[in-house]
Amino acid sequence: MKTLKAKKQAVLAIIEKLNETYPDADCTLDYDDAWKLLVSVRLAAQCTDARVNIVVQDLYAKFPTIAALAEADVAEIEEIVRPCGLGKSKARDISLCMKMLHYEFHDQVPDDFDTLLSLPGVGRKSANLIMGDVFHKPAIVTDTHCIRLVNRFGLVDGIKDPKKVEMELWKIVPPEEGNHFCHCLVEHGRAICTARKPMCEICPLNMVCEKHM
Repeated sequence: MKTLKAKKQAVLAIIEKLNETYPDADCTLDYDDAWKLLVSVRLAAQCTDARVNIVVQDLYAKFPTIAALAEADVAEIEEIVRPCGLGKSKARDISLCMKMLHYEFHDQVPDDFDTLLSLPGVGRKSANLIMGDVFHKPAIVTDTHCIRLVNRFGLVDGIKDPKKVEMELWKIVPPEEGNHFCHCLVEHGRAICTARKPMCEICPLNMVCEKHM
């Protein structure tokens, strides 16, 4: 088990390698407005980003604004988003979230983390994604790739709870690096450090990865 100082040193080396390998790592959900990213990240639960990017095209064609979605029948939303799975709960959350944005925030997505958490269907992962990608503020998104990889790297010690992992990473990751670091982890988790068969022999991090060493 690494000391906090050792973890801080290790994460800097890992960040450097990831930045070299994935300089253009970014969110793979398509959006051109903050509220659309909120919708997409809710739909992305247990669904691929690629499928979400297809489904939201139909959703926005029918409901192109926050106001339109706020006033839409939940059943109509559900019919469109059903291919993403969990259609009933996702449609309900999207409807309630858009209502709150429309009536309480005058169609503006708040740039405060705790306020974002007050929106229906918005958890820490979604709020951090918005804070980092939209508002360019310090953020750490602990998705499944992040949690798996930072455990393998030895940056956290057998922690699987997303919030606990996030809190541990805040201790060692430079705030300005957090958002891009997490996007890099997604790229690396998909391309090389996969869940079932990580390709350690070609991994650019094998000299700093605790699992490999």
